[in-house]
Amino acid sequence: MISEVIKLYEDRNDVTLTTYILQDSPQLLAGGRRPAIIICPGGAYLDCSDREAEPVAMKFASMGYHTFVLRYSRYGTEPDGSKADFFGRMSEPLPKEHCLYPTHMREIGKSMLIIHEHAAEWLVDTEKIAVCGFSAGAHNAAMYATRWHEEIICGFFGEEKEKFRPAAAILGYTLSDYLLMKEAVQASSPQDAAFFGVSNTAFLGEAIPSDEKLLEVSPARHVTDNTPPTFLWATAADALVPVQQTMRMATALADGHIPFEMHIFEEGPHGLSLATPASAGGKTMVNADAAKWADLAGCWLEKRFALSVPEKDAK
Repeated sequence: MISEVIKLYEDRNDVTLTTYILQDSPQLLAGGRRPAIIICPGGAYLDCSDREAEPVAMKFASMGYHTFVLRYSRYGTEPDGSKADFFGRMSEPLPKEHCLYPTHMREIGKSMLIIHEHAAEWLVDTEKIAVCGFSAGAHNAAMYATRWHEEIICGFFGEEKEKFRPAAAILGYTLSDYLLMKEAVQASSPQDAAFFGVSNTAFLGEAIPSDEKLLEVSPARHVTDNTPPTFLWATAADALVPVQQTMRMATALADGHIPFEMHIFEEGPHGLSLATPASAGGKTMVNADAAKWADLAGCWLEKRFALSVPEKDAK
């Protein structure tokens, strides 16, 4: 495996793309190109969870895919790479220009360009690149999946549109409709409301954004024919991001006639990642039933990303 950390900005250490490139061999694909998956960890736009990064990359790598972990701009990490005390500023958070919308989804676009640039070297099938995310990372991936073809992304970079096209999206316990989430937060505890206020400030620059702004960043309201096939999963017991957010995205995909698959597991808290010991920080993050999602996603991907295995066995 070839693993390296690539900085997306020459003068910043906080935004990186970590590669997990499967090395080629005459006994494997013998020069054939593999599909790839860009993984966006969650963290409320305050941080990027390590539990939703490398463990997920290794899981998909075991299925035969090249994987990339994008640690996009986030409030809790300064451009020099040092950590910021965002929890200590929860009462009066201040926006940071370098990590405000639409920076995050543009960083997925920049990652796409990097992969295209190195596709021959890394043996990547550029027509089969998926975006995958969890929680806020899933929201970022969903934003990209529904907006990649617009001027806000492809026009920003001035590159041909096809270089940005995702072939699939995998969204774990995603936030898909900020207007619907606003209603849920209003009915939640003061602690949860304060947390989402900080997350809003990190993402949008203000704790209570306008409905117009919330509409703009609600991917379920931007599904078009350009939205790729999507795999959704969540748990009904998620107390932080209600399961209705995943169901709302599914409804939007169904209304738009976009192929999708959805799995809702009965139990399990928010932030499960793989839901196995490989990604767990404690026993509450291990759930054998919810852990089935990754293999289900693998079966779903196989329909679209089947590897070009040689006709004859390698010797």
